[in-house]
Amino acid sequence: MRATLGLIRSLAIYYNPWRRRQLHAFYAGILAPGALAFDIGAHVGSRARAMRAAGARVVACEPQQPFAGFLRRSLPRDIILVEKAVGPSETVARMSVSSLHPTVSSLSTSFTGEAASKPGFGHVRWDSSQEVHVTTMDRLIADHGLPDFVKIDVEGFELDVLAGLGQPLPLLSVEYLPAFIDRTLAVIDRLEGLGRYSFNPVAGEEGQFLWADWRGPEAARAWLRGLDAQGGSGDLYARLT
Repeated sequence: MRATLGLIRSLAIYYNPWRRRQLHAFYAGILAPGALAFDIGAHVGSRARAMRAAGARVVACEPQQPFAGFLRRSLPRDIILVEKAVGPSETVARMSVSSLHPTVSSLSTSFTGEAASKPGFGHVRWDSSQEVHVTTMDRLIADHGLPDFVKIDVEGFELDVLAGLGQPLPLLSVEYLPAFIDRTLAVIDRLEGLGRYSFNPVAGEEGQFLWADWRGPEAARAWLRGLDAQGGSGDLYARLT
């Protein structure tokens, strides 16, 4: 029952008509028709659908139930669904699940351990767990091709996702959480090890870049460090230059 309530709550949040229009317009601006996009942490599929609406070919990865089952039944047939998490190696792992707040379910034990003391997480309880299969970015690329864009939203597990990647990607985004900025800073370090990137943030679900220009890693680090720890989340985009 709690898992069903969590699913219903997520559907109400992420299928808000205003949010959907913003997402569709934003992805249409960064994805060319026929582009290949990976949605890592697809949740209820709102981003995967927006990518598809922009004309992209989409591979959506989501291991958590009941969300993977919902996507299996509801996604358009031309979106490829991979019911696995993405991490540093192909394995089986245990995901900590918050039934009522499933967007913060995570494979990172350090994330869930630290969250209780962080602003905005005091009401969250990780009350169950699920065994999930894990693949890697390199495996996804071998199976489906090099993506033009990858969206990664995996609640503190972003660096682990990138640990399974052996080559630079043209464009990607990772969720940032002001209470966990050190994790996003580590992602920037990892990307610098793969290639030369410039960055641009999107605050919350605003559907537009915060900066008029793309800036280097030091500017991105400075901006992240200046965020209020109690502020809202968003996505940091990285473009290979």
